[in-house]
Amino acid sequence: MIDTSEHLFTTVSFELSKTVTRRYSTSFSMGVSALDKKYQDAIYGIYGFVRIADEIVDTFKNINKEKLFNEFRKQTYQAIEDGISTNPILHSFQKVVNDYNISKAHIDAFLNSMQMDLYYSAHDRERYDQYIFGSAEAVGLMCLKVFVDGNQENYDELEPYAKALGSAFQKVNFLRDIRSDFEERGRLYFPDIDDEIELTNENKRKLEEEVKNEFSKALIGIKQLNNGVKLGVYSAYEYYRALFKRIVNTDIQVLKKQRIRVPDLIKLIILINSYLKVKILRII
Repeated sequence: MIDTSEHLFTTVSFELSKTVTRRYSTSFSMGVSALDKKYQDAIYGIYGFVRIADEIVDTFKNINKEKLFNEFRKQTYQAIEDGISTNPILHSFQKVVNDYNISKAHIDAFLNSMQMDLYYSAHDRERYDQYIFGSAEAVGLMCLKVFVDGNQENYDELEPYAKALGSAFQKVNFLRDIRSDFEERGRLYFPDIDDEIELTNENKRKLEEEVKNEFSKALIGIKQLNNGVKLGVYSAYEYYRALFKRIVNTDIQVLKKQRIRVPDLIKLIILINSYLKVKILRII
């Protein structure tokens, strides 16, 4: 017999993760809403967890961030071990982790990258790659566990493409958020760059070349996804490509002063075009 009270708490927990996702990222929410319903709660559960961890290191002011983050890490693993948490965000996340057998190594990698933001304002290439793996690729691999419905062989085949997509998304975010990362948080997410003055169009082009290659690789994997998730992932891919094209056409000095955005109307057009390619024309 199902415990209706516990079931209600789980339902409410996922609803809160969904609210967090929608309030913090309209573009990501657009992609999730294009997934089949059976996948949506799990992805909301992952994003809610990721978002709160990021908020601790990025946004909360006048608090002991290190202490708060360490407590959050401890509570995360306790929730996974117990199979329950009174924190709704952690409760929904642990449900996804336990239901889909998500690797604790990927959770560790993500949390380690978030914790880097407490101690480092710049990165050499090795630490930069480590940061990207934890903050983006590992999150993509968590989502992939959900998308393949537990099929390990399918997961292994798609793993390199999921990592490429996560890395491309994160590097686009770095380019988009140069101003806020530096002015508000004192951080630079370019390898071997210690000062904003060192950021040039040449640095930008090097990163853009990496992103272009990763987008090309990621599309190979997107085409292999099952029909229940392909539209959601492809529409997110197309949104980030549209954002990336705007960034490529923007001088580095402009990026240092303003955040590049994709207008809501363009987002809607991207979703419609993605639907046509995936569901009607079936060319993706």
